[in-house]
Amino acid sequence: MRWNLLGLTAVCLLPLSAAAQKSTAEGIAEYRAMLADGNPAELYEAKGEALWKQARGPKNAPLTQCDLGKGPGVVKGAFVELPRYFADTGRVQDLESRLLTCMETLQGFSAEAIAKTPFGRDEQKNMESLVAYISGESRGMKFNLPQAHAQEKLMYAVGKQVFYQRGGPYDFSCASCHGEDNKRVRLQDLPNLTKNPGAGDGFGAWPAYRVSSGDLWGMQRRLNDCYRQQRFPFPGYASDATIALGVFMGVNGKGGVSTAPALKR
Repeated sequence: MRWNLLGLTAVCLLPLSAAAQKSTAEGIAEYRAMLADGNPAELYEAKGEALWKQARGPKNAPLTQCDLGKGPGVVKGAFVELPRYFADTGRVQDLESRLLTCMETLQGFSAEAIAKTPFGRDEQKNMESLVAYISGESRGMKFNLPQAHAQEKLMYAVGKQVFYQRGGPYDFSCASCHGEDNKRVRLQDLPNLTKNPGAGDGFGAWPAYRVSSGDLWGMQRRLNDCYRQQRFPFPGYASDATIALGVFMGVNGKGGVSTAPALKR
């Protein structure tokens, strides 16, 4: 009788545990949905649009002739095709590294100086608003990163290698958290970035307004935080390694819908 009671108790507890986990995930989803109605990212988008059109920098020029891949000044649809190869720089660039190029060539800013500026300060603060505006113009569109150029294919291969590379004091890699289904840290579900829907949902939500920090984070800042949690040194703002990771995630997320700039805990 004792064993039967124990078995019955275990069976009864299983659905309760599953229900508890489900309600936690549902609770987080409801919390995000409530906040999304007043997503502070909208303020960054508005500021970013103004910055895009404003004459600034040593050359006193706007960014309206910046080519994000679809022709000078074309913003709509550009975000969901980045990173991509640009002939004028001979590099594969993501949104932030491409903006650095435009800010330097069109406005006269120093791309190197901006890249060395801490997140959330000076022109890095303006970068947050610019990426919010540009990504918002592609909200609801599907990711379709080009892979026709040899450099784009190479960057995907490099990004895959970086994603699975283990190291640091905990022998972590990006794949440790984002290489399988059904992983979570505390109450946070971790998307599998090697395939859809995880790759599209995860990659497609950044840039995002992060409630915990009260700031809008671009992909470069998000990757910086990932490296910090792995106890790795950050490869550097707009480095080839971070851009390659963007290519890997973005190509894996092909067909996923962009929700950026999203709202994150």
